Amino acid sequence: MSYLSIYKPVTIIAVAAAFTANMLMAHAADIPQPPTLAVKSYQLYDFNSERVIAEQDGNSRVEPASLTKIMTAYLAFKAIKNGHLTLTQTLPVSVKAWKVEGSKMFIEPNKPVTVDELLHGMIIQSGNDASIALAEGIAGSEEGFAELMNKEAARLGMKGTHYVNATGLPDPQHYTTAHDLALLAAALIRDFPDHYKRLYSMKEYTYNKISQPNRNRLLWLDPYVDGMKTGHTKSAGYCLVTSAKRGDTRMISVVLGAPSDAARATESQKLLNYGFQFYESKLVYKRGAEVSSLKVWKGAENSVVATVAKNVSITLPKGEYARVKAKVVSQQPLIAPVSAGQQVGKIQFILDDKVIAEHKLVAAKNVAVAGIFGRMLDTIKLWFE
Repeated sequence: MSYLSIYKPVTIIAVAAAFTANMLMAHAADIPQPPTLAVKSYQLYDFNSERVIAEQDGNSRVEPASLTKIMTAYLAFKAIKNGHLTLTQTLPVSVKAWKVEGSKMFIEPNKPVTVDELLHGMIIQSGNDASIALAEGIAGSEEGFAELMNKEAARLGMKGTHYVNATGLPDPQHYTTAHDLALLAAALIRDFPDHYKRLYSMKEYTYNKISQPNRNRLLWLDPYVDGMKTGHTKSAGYCLVTSAKRGDTRMISVVLGAPSDAARATESQKLLNYGFQFYESKLVYKRGAEVSSLKVWKGAENSVVATVAKNVSITLPKGEYARVKAKVVSQQPLIAPVSAGQQVGKIQFILDDKVIAEHKLVAAKNVAVAGIFGRMLDTIKLWFE
């Protein structure tokens, strides 16, 4: 299969595959290097374009501590969406959940607790007991739930992650990376926006007459921060995944292994400020938008409209968008029949003669096979092509 390139003017109307901070930086010499943070590893990730803006050891294996609960929540939200759980459903509290070490929401055996209460207790209070109760309610056991966690991690492309529990309590075989956590955080916000908005910005929750604050200090310090999750063990250090939105741009910061609670908030704030100060994401094409019309051979129609299958955004240093060019690359020869949704090419975004992003183009509708004479004529034409 060959490709035909067509340069196409593109108008960026507002704000997919990751390119590195170095590629971004190469186009803007006046932008400073990312901050040096007092942490084991970090990553700054743009939500709209799915781009890594800055990182330090972003693919290094680390202990996730309670950041594990982002995946536990993701699977709980998925179970609710699939009808396997409801928010008002009560779940039993096992002795294992009741006696688990570490942070708790203080559920008790033989006292009814709803899925919604458990979600609040896990996300806001970071309750290990809530995490185990949810895991057992979804999969029957925490071990069975860990299998679901690993399957979901593989589906989301979290290549450096392996789970053995729902809480994040230390285990040599329980690990992740800053990049995988960014992917997971983005997936939760994208796939379950209503649950994210409802739960992750709450600053306090009371259960069993015990009030506990959200440990994410940035909810108080930065009005643009609307969630995510803290984590801490002695071996993992202080960890924080944060999401913040300014205008149409949403940034996700992952900071792992900070020396203190205050430091993880301070270092996360530095990272977010760097991203918002020097970068922006803009929407280039909305899902389903017509990008080009591509030649079809041996078809009842001579061409097909090519569209993008999802919103296409680009993240660049501020002021760089005016220099971006788009190139439509048609898959040729494109021979009928063509099915709606079939890939028919790709669109590349180019800056300083370098491809900075690339997305597939799909057919907007079916194109049937032409009659015998139409097919014969195109066969002859293709000989000369």
